Amino acid sequence: MSWTQDLTMGMKFAVGGGREGWTRTLLTAVGVGLGVALLLFTTAIPSALAARDAREDNRNDFGATMIDKPGDNTMLLGVVDTVYKGTDVRGRLVRGEGPRAPIPPGTSALPGDGEMLASPALRRLLASDQGALLRERLPYRITGTIADAGLTGPNELAYYAGDKHLALDETGMVRRITSFAHLPPREAMDPVLRLLVVIIFVVLLMPVGVFIAAAVRFGSDSRDRRLAALRLVGTDSRMTRRIAAGEALAGSLLGVLFGAGFFLIGRAFVGDIDVAGINLFPADLDPSAALAVLVALAVPAAAIAVTLLAMRGVVIEPLGVVRTSVPRRRRIWWRVLPPVAGLALLVPMLGKGRDSGHFNSTLVIGGTVLLLVGVTALLPWLIEAVVNRLGGGSTAWQLAVRRLQMTSGTAARLVNGIAVAVAGAIALQMLFAGIDGDYSKETGADTSRAQMIVQSDLTKTRMVEALRSTHGVRKVLTFGRATAGGTKNAEETSDMYTGDCASLRVLAALPSCENGDAFIATGGWDENLTKIAAPGKRLFIKAPFGDRQDRTLTWTVPARTHTVQVLADPAGGPASGGILLTPGALPALRHLALVNTDYISLDPSEPDAVDLVRNSAAKVTPLTSVDALHETREDNRFASVRKGLYIGAAAVLLLIGASLLVSVLEQLRDRRKLLAALTAFGTRRSTMSWSVLWQTAVPVALGLLLATVVGLGLGSVLLDMVGHSVSVDWTAVAAMAGIGGGVVVLVTLLSLPPLWRLMRPEGLRTE
Repeated sequence: MSWTQDLTMGMKFAVGGGREGWTRTLLTAVGVGLGVALLLFTTAIPSALAARDAREDNRNDFGATMIDKPGDNTMLLGVVDTVYKGTDVRGRLVRGEGPRAPIPPGTSALPGDGEMLASPALRRLLASDQGALLRERLPYRITGTIADAGLTGPNELAYYAGDKHLALDETGMVRRITSFAHLPPREAMDPVLRLLVVIIFVVLLMPVGVFIAAAVRFGSDSRDRRLAALRLVGTDSRMTRRIAAGEALAGSLLGVLFGAGFFLIGRAFVGDIDVAGINLFPADLDPSAALAVLVALAVPAAAIAVTLLAMRGVVIEPLGVVRTSVPRRRRIWWRVLPPVAGLALLVPMLGKGRDSGHFNSTLVIGGTVLLLVGVTALLPWLIEAVVNRLGGGSTAWQLAVRRLQMTSGTAARLVNGIAVAVAGAIALQMLFAGIDGDYSKETGADTSRAQMIVQSDLTKTRMVEALRSTHGVRKVLTFGRATAGGTKNAEETSDMYTGDCASLRVLAALPSCENGDAFIATGGWDENLTKIAAPGKRLFIKAPFGDRQDRTLTWTVPARTHTVQVLADPAGGPASGGILLTPGALPALRHLALVNTDYISLDPSEPDAVDLVRNSAAKVTPLTSVDALHETREDNRFASVRKGLYIGAAAVLLLIGASLLVSVLEQLRDRRKLLAALTAFGTRRSTMSWSVLWQTAVPVALGLLLATVVGLGLGSVLLDMVGHSVSVDWTAVAAMAGIGGGVVVLVTLLSLPPLWRLMRPEGLRTE
């Protein structure tokens, strides 16, 4: 018979073999379907993120051309982004200046004065008890909803509010624009981040492939025994293997359909999931047709190949399946070839680092895949070598060891996916830990001196009074900034600060201070200071920005001005130095439109202190820069890659757990008569439960040991490739192995109720 006929016959046996055949086929389909669903999600992620970025680009208003004069196609736009309980809120104040003013994406018209168009998530938050503080900050009447086209995701908090008093602001908080989507040039991702992305995809997809390969072997023991009957009617060994491949093909084809169904079901709920700050619309998850077809063709082809390869060591005779009582020992020489070949591909890139150009993606993928494939090749040999040397013990231990000695290959298939996932996770953790310092920088902020900073161009009194009366605020230190030069229109100027003595001590080390004193704070980056602020020199003082510079004050530097040392900025900015004046030194200075800075110390016992400060500042004017100070800052691209890893790792862990559970249930079902017989002869339920646990624990322990060795090796190579010294965080390594082991323990516990049910006397019933 031909290949096609043999495969077709096998498919008929799979779907026409009664309850036994259908159960086996469904188990295979569920296992394959879970893997296919994750593959489809993975292939859809790039296009989903691209669609998300496209929507963000279309509404972009940064980099827009600044228009000086209003027209019928212009709009004033103020940036009023804020943060609420740690979540970003995108806000814009708008005022159209003509009938052809630009309309933001996702909206049909600009909001009127005091009105607001809000995203669905923001509307829900404002309507809930959790949004009480935010309602105080956004006192607008909601008149419409921003559609999907104007949002990055369904959970984004965003709004457009109308303000008829909005006016052009020289500080850049308010701009006049004629359109959206003025995009600044995008920075190319540096080679190390590209390498990281490639490794993440390989590490996340390898366990999927391993699980799909294991899923097509579900029910292999009982199927092999049944195929022996075919030999009685005249089939030869090759034909029998092809029929077996046809059965696997039926399960994998059904699995592809299941996978598509799982994908569609999961996609419907993706809008409710927010992982590490990333949220997508269901419509975004649209895998490309080419990749979807590739998955649909590759999975059945892999099912045929895996089945034929696995049956090479099985001799199916007319009277039964022969697996020699003393199986030929597995050879190790060819099993070390994949990891050695993988290292050979990666060695040419050792020591290149970030400055030596891009890494060869083909070599990186090939080398990493071969190293991880080495885990699946070495693990069966390792399990066989260890369990054959295990001796006596309790009854449960002996039952488990004997089962492992008879079916070490099945045990290896069960653990392969976990081992590959843990090996990849350890390597990624080492790489992340090694390069984290390159992308997480210290801001220089000193949160012991202040926890928040507020900057505005209003007179001090209104803002300071509002901040000091805020619940949860311990102290507010405030000063205003102007510019001073030797002539009225001087190009070389220095900063001048005015505030009380306590506030000026934030800027410089003052030995003593009284109202009326003046100081020259040196030691900063301002090289003009010593020339401009010489004692006896007449200075011309202006507001820092725009048209407000038309008003000028004059002041002569006193002969007894104190020279002091500048201090580091609590917010982490560079210390410039400058002229420091107490209010009595130049009373008229308070009448200039100064840029005011307020450093705020919070009461740590008030959990909502940060949001209360933001509310107080917004009531004075929403066009206020309010920032919480942090001592470290992480690169946005690096943070995005890390978030992507979290999403993928969560999906792979779900796949691992679900596939393991299906595999364990399949093995228990296949051994139900044996389990029932042992129980009938008096074996205790606890003994059987411990036996199942040991059958899982021993291969898992060996798999995690091998995964740790391979993961440390791969991580060391990757660190050397990016030019970092090798260091191992053993706590993190133990955590990775513990997570993998924990998944297996959880699956084993979930399998105990079915085990107890299969141990009933009904399990001895046969047809």
